[in-house]
Amino acid sequence: MKWKVLNLTRKPPMHLTNMYCYLPHLREYEDSIFPNVVIGQQRTGVSLVMGIPTVKREKQNYLTNTLHSLLYELSEEQKNDCVIIIFVAEVNAEYVNSVAESVRTSFPSEVQSGVLEVISPPAYYYPDLSNLKKTFGDSEDRVRWRTKQNLDYSFLMLYAQPKGTFYLQLEDDIIAKPEYIQAIKNFAVKQSHEWIILEFSQLGFIGKLFKSEDLPLIVEFFLMFYKDKPIDWLLDHLLWVKVCNPEKDKIHCEKEKAKLRIRAKPSLFQHVGIHSSLSGKIQNLKDKDFGKNVLHKAHKNPPAKLDTNLRIFQQYTLEKVYEGKDCFWALAPVAGDYISFTFLEPLKVEKYLFRSGNMEHPGDKLFNTTVEVLPADETVRKELVDNGSKFNYPATKDGYLKIGTFENGISEGSISLSVGKIQAIRLSVNSDSPVWAILSEVFIKTSEN
Repeated sequence: MKWKVLNLTRKPPMHLTNMYCYLPHLREYEDSIFPNVVIGQQRTGVSLVMGIPTVKREKQNYLTNTLHSLLYELSEEQKNDCVIIIFVAEVNAEYVNSVAESVRTSFPSEVQSGVLEVISPPAYYYPDLSNLKKTFGDSEDRVRWRTKQNLDYSFLMLYAQPKGTFYLQLEDDIIAKPEYIQAIKNFAVKQSHEWIILEFSQLGFIGKLFKSEDLPLIVEFFLMFYKDKPIDWLLDHLLWVKVCNPEKDKIHCEKEKAKLRIRAKPSLFQHVGIHSSLSGKIQNLKDKDFGKNVLHKAHKNPPAKLDTNLRIFQQYTLEKVYEGKDCFWALAPVAGDYISFTFLEPLKVEKYLFRSGNMEHPGDKLFNTTVEVLPADETVRKELVDNGSKFNYPATKDGYLKIGTFENGISEGSISLSVGKIQAIRLSVNSDSPVWAILSEVFIKTSEN
């Protein structure tokens, strides 16, 4: 009656009001089932919604690297057709806001466009978890941890449900393979029979794809038994309820469940976290089906003398990336640092591509860095120094033309033919960086190659 009298638009849908049945303490608080949306543009109507629960860890935090990996190499079209929801499963407002600020600072354009959302549960969402029944030999802490985890997944799934066609469950300590979104779509389209789960990782609850229309039923099942078993066991039991015949054997049951739970290979997501969200737990879980990470791309580049004043890390030299053998990796750049490629003879450069960061270290990018070219014609260079640029590019004091900048770790483009032949290309760092820098791809296309 209260909703009708006040004509409130926040009237919850039926699958949300069902939460009151399983979490009766929520009835005492009016807004107990509505999320606190810290960052979000209310994006809906996308193909893929990705959910990432995260909690405060005692030691290492992996969330930023996970987001870098998920967003690495995504096209604008893909970014416009997905939303990533970070569910900060804490009720401490100060911590929630600190996570949101970190996301806002690290990914300003994705936050502004609506690709990234940060939400947290209402203050009274969690019931009293202090007197849970210990089962399966688990300690009291572990039972409390897995019970809260079930509630976290449930809340996140229900929030995500109306936003898109498919929902992908992820964790905050993973890396993703390049082109993972296209691979997921291709695999989903190929399915000729009804399914409930498509698995893109063999580990835990990572990389599990659901149809959004199935989420209310799935979450209701979770909430019925959230105190009793871990989430992956509950998921398996749900499949058992749907298709297993008690009068037939276990082999028949497994075959029937396999029709609803379909595994994709190779895996698209790898678990990289070592310190679990469960205090004191170390987990070195690795998905053997993920394969080896491709951390650099090789191209045939023209002969050149290479130089940098960056402090190189171990064996990751500039020659390695230029020749396509490995990455270039250096300690955090400072303003005035440079990477230069001086050709053995002047060349007509048509296009260039420099990519920083890679799958395993997606945040190690070049920031506030310009791409500059040195015209081979000495007369042109002298004129640039004396009179400035006559081209559509600004000129440096030493005769280079600034032809591009790094955006989200990548700089690519073509060079006007009016510049003539090029003697050298230089990457100039214009401000101090808080992170190390990786060059994972260098491609200089000339009329000769």
